[in-house]
Parts: sequence; C-alpha cells; structure tokens
Amino acid sequence: MSVFAIISTLVVISALFGYINVRFLKMPTTIGLMVITIVFTLLVLATSMFNNTLLEQEKLFIAQIDFKTVLLDVMLSFLLFAGALHTNFQQLKVQRKPILIFATFSTLTSTFLVGIFSFYLLKVVNIDVSFIYCLLFGALISPTDPIAVLGILKQVGAPKILETKIVGESLFNDGVGVVVFLTIYQIAKGGSNITFGAIAEMFLVEVVGGIALGLLLGWFTYRLLKSIDDYDVEVIITLAAVMGGTVLAQYLHLSAPLAMVTAGLIVGTDTVRKSSMSKTTEQYVDKFWELIDILLNTVLFVLIGMELLILTFNNKFIIAGLLLVPTLLFARYLSLMLPIKLYAKKLDFVPKTNLIMTWGGLRGGISIALALSLTAEMHRDLFLVITYIIVVFSIIVQGLTVGKLIKKIAN
Repeated sequence: MSVFAIISTLVVISALFGYINVRFLKMPTTIGLMVITIVFTLLVLATSMFNNTLLEQEKLFIAQIDFKTVLLDVMLSFLLFAGALHTNFQQLKVQRKPILIFATFSTLTSTFLVGIFSFYLLKVVNIDVSFIYCLLFGALISPTDPIAVLGILKQVGAPKILETKIVGESLFNDGVGVVVFLTIYQIAKGGSNITFGAIAEMFLVEVVGGIALGLLLGWFTYRLLKSIDDYDVEVIITLAAVMGGTVLAQYLHLSAPLAMVTAGLIVGTDTVRKSSMSKTTEQYVDKFWELIDILLNTVLFVLIGMELLILTFNNKFIIAGLLLVPTLLFARYLSLMLPIKLYAKKLDFVPKTNLIMTWGGLRGGISIALALSLTAEMHRDLFLVITYIIVVFSIIVQGLTVGKLIKKIAN
C-alpha cells in the first residue's frame, strides 16, 4: 500500500470507531477508541479459526507501519506542542520546581526501582534476564504518557493546581524518559566501551540542547507572529515551527520532544498571546492545534489497539506482565514520595497528591514505541508483551477510574 492509502485507511477506521464510541459507548475518546480496536482485533483473531483472510490482511497492514518511527519521529512533536500550547503557563511557573524534580529525579528513581523489581520478579516466573535489560525496561515504562494523560484530564474536572502537576510532569518526563532510555540503550549495546563522561555528555546535550532549541524556536515564532496580522499565515508559522524544529532537533541530535514542549509553552503564554496575536488569530491557532491533537490522538490509539497482532503470546510473559502492573504503580508511588514531601509545605498540594499522581500517571504509545525498538537480544518479545499489558491496564482501568478518584479526594 502507498503511504497515502495507509494514512487514509487509518483515518477512516479512526472516524468509524470514533463514531461508534460517541454514539454508543460514550467513553473518553482515547479509552473508547482503544477498547473498540482491541475488541475488533480479537474478533478478527476469532474469525481466523474459520477463515484467516481478514487476519492476514490486518497483519499485512500493520507490518507496513513503523509504529516507533511514526510516533517518536512524527506524531509526538505535534502532540506535545499542542498539549503545551494549552497548558496554564502561570500555574506551571508556580509549580516549576516540583514539576522539574518529578520529571527528572522521579523518572530516574522509577527507572532503577522498576529495573530492580522486574529483575527479581522475572526470576519468580523462571525468566532469566540480565539486569541491564531490566533497567532498559524500567526506562521505557517509567515516563507517564502526556498524550494519554492530557486526553483524560480534560474530561474529569481535576483542580487546576493538580492538573498542572500531572500535565507538567507528563510533558517534561516524556522527553527526559526518552533520553534516559536512549542512554541505557547505548550502554546495553556498547558494554564497557561506554564511559560515564560520554553518557553524561549525551544526556546533557539532549536535554539542555533540546530545551535551548525550544526557547529559540518559541522566541523566533513569537517575533514572526508579532510582526504580522494574518491568521492564515500565523497558523502556518506555528505549524512550520513544529515541523522545521523537529527536523532541526533530529539533525542536531537534540531532544525534539523537549524542544516542542518548550516552544509550545512559550507560544501559549498569555503574555505572548496578547502581544503577538489578535483575537481572531488566537482562536484559529487554538482550534487548528485542537483539531491536530484530536486527529492524531484518535489514529494513535487505534494503532495501539492494532499492535495486539504483533505480540508473541506466552503464558510466562502474560503472568510477568500482570505481576508487574502493581509493581510499577508501587515504584511510581515511591519515586514521587520525596519530592511531594519536600514541597508539600511550600506549595498548595491537594490531599493525597501522591496517590492521585500515581494512579493518574498513565502509560501509552510512547512506551510501546520504545519497546518496539528493542533488539531480540534485549528480550524484545517479552518486554513488548509486558509493556502492552501495562499500557492497556493503565489506559482502560486507571483512565476510567482516575476521574472518580480525583472527585472523591481532591474536589
């Protein structure tokens, strides 16, 4: 199939499943689309016992899509920019210190905790995996997915001060998490040839360089928007900033996700909006990026559901995945404990913030994309199944109940 045919098929399926969800299920969009896609895929698997034509066609279709490249190199930048554009910058500024620690310290802590826990838990089910690969799994599963989080928090009516912490952490720990994963990945591939200095340099260049590029992109975009008053061209300028900025970040080996989050926050600030955009331009920019966000989200969660077909089912893998679901939640709770205690008195935290942030820290397509990038030697099939189980549980179970938890505790 051509690229256009693949994109068209995904959009048609997404529109159809989206209609079914809105018309009948009435679930949050991200959850409903993934549930419908998984059910559809399971039905295809069931019908394959009688006739496998449809199954083979769906497998052939999925095989033509490089999920990792599509998400990490293309979709992620658009989704993060759109998410950052609509984030309350003033609240984010107030909460910047805990958010920074959540995105860095807590992500690193969770990576090591999950690595240690999974190393010993896998032995319980008679699966022997080297610690470095368990650590790699910890790195890919620890960052919360801003795409999943943003879509659900919009509908649960969370207090703004809590929403800022969860969204802010998710936006930034995504970029940090990808860098941590790539760093450990290089260690796993290179062994003793990788020095601590090289690791530190790569980490700093990716993170600091990505944020610096985002600041530059945001400032340059602001200057261009301020110098004209034409909503058509101004919308295109924001689109160009994301597309050109992503290509530039990849060329310079900087973190494109962190660059897009930073640029989106700058363009979305009230000060920049008031001084560079007319009311008409602001409305068009917001609606355009809202539409991009919705479209890419629907396609992404349909893709996540369809990835079920590429899994290698094994009883041990499934048991390991089920055991690691509560383990991951426990590791996240522990990783958030110190920063929350540190800032609980200085900043206004809602009751049981740790519990809400633990349950509201959803995993999504980013974790699956990173798991798909593992090699066979890194136990790709094992960690892909475990990651999929965690993501499905996270989005469906946590996603459907986090709103009730927030209303019960925080409101």
